[in-house]
Amino acid sequence: MRTKPEGAVENGETESLCGEHSAMSDTADLGHDRPLERLKIVELGVVITGPLASCLLGELGAEIIKIEHPDGGDPFRSFLGGLYSPQFRAYNKNKKSVTLDLSIPANQDKLRDLLRDADVLIDNFRPGVLDRLGLSEVILTSLNPRLIRCSICGFGTEGPYAERPSYDAVAQALSGMAGLFLDPAMPRMSGPTVADNVTGMYAALGILAALHQRQRTGIGSRVDVNMLEAAIAFIPDSFAYADSGIEVTSTTRVAASQSFALVCADRKALALHLSSLPKFWEALVAAIGRPELRNDPRYKSRADRYRNYEALRQELLAVFQTRPRADWVARLEAAEVPFAPIYEIIEVPGNPQVTHLGTFYSMAASDGTSVRMTNCPIWFDGHRVAPRSAPPLLGEHTAELLPSGDGG
Repeated sequence: MRTKPEGAVENGETESLCGEHSAMSDTADLGHDRPLERLKIVELGVVITGPLASCLLGELGAEIIKIEHPDGGDPFRSFLGGLYSPQFRAYNKNKKSVTLDLSIPANQDKLRDLLRDADVLIDNFRPGVLDRLGLSEVILTSLNPRLIRCSICGFGTEGPYAERPSYDAVAQALSGMAGLFLDPAMPRMSGPTVADNVTGMYAALGILAALHQRQRTGIGSRVDVNMLEAAIAFIPDSFAYADSGIEVTSTTRVAASQSFALVCADRKALALHLSSLPKFWEALVAAIGRPELRNDPRYKSRADRYRNYEALRQELLAVFQTRPRADWVARLEAAEVPFAPIYEIIEVPGNPQVTHLGTFYSMAASDGTSVRMTNCPIWFDGHRVAPRSAPPLLGEHTAELLPSGDGG
């Protein structure tokens, strides 16, 4: 166990890293601040898709019981050594950790006991794994007819790819998403997980829909979400372009939306997104001191600017390289052009709007480790849902939730 760092807050106590809208101040005296209060969810999830789905529901007040193997738990725990990696912390706040070796029949019985009064079971195993653990559809529905069973997999439960393993890069590639980001001459994966995260979000949405249906029927249902379809569903405009006979490349969407990333004289970058309103184009050419662009036949209409996107991008690159970013920020803000500095991750928490919203907060784990996390971005009646707990240590709640306290 870690010793408590100097200045760490006490277990379960939040420390706002921001201003006016602190994590607790908006919600501490509300009786309706947890919309999913009293909802019990058991998670058999590892890495991202399953853990994120339950994490989202936990942020809204559900009790999340995460089942982990005693030997190391969720593989994300040890990604950077130890058992409390940044990757694990990112997707596992507001949960309880119970260790169970499910290869032991007696522990399968303990899991079934937890499921008897649960509302939701989430897993992101390959098809067939739950059956081998004694958790077939027949057993689950007989055990708890009201149980929502949400299974997340890579490619669906049937078909030629059903048994294949899948991770974020695989789903991005097969769905066409990766092709929208990569330079075909020098392809290189970059950026955050997208297919994984989108899949977790769709799973949470499916679970909420199933819970609503259960209110009418009194019976639970099975929710299946796969990474391939989730990634495809997340980029519907690209397929709409293709169906319209438009060639879809990495710049098709940004050309249509008139989005630009521009480097300024001090090598700092900013983004523009002019969208479809003519007033933003008019404001931009005025702000940069290039009114003649307004009458340039290449850029006269939005359709012209779409067709000549690359030429316009080069024009803007040349202009923005003449002044430091701070100068352009002042000019664009005064002209009400949609823009933002392109930040590095480390810069984001200090942004004045992020600070005002109180997006980040700090909470201590049970061993005293202070963990920075993000608040749920959903507000209810002008208030946030108060955070409950930092990501759990491995097996932290086994004794609390299992009769014998032993899941080895």
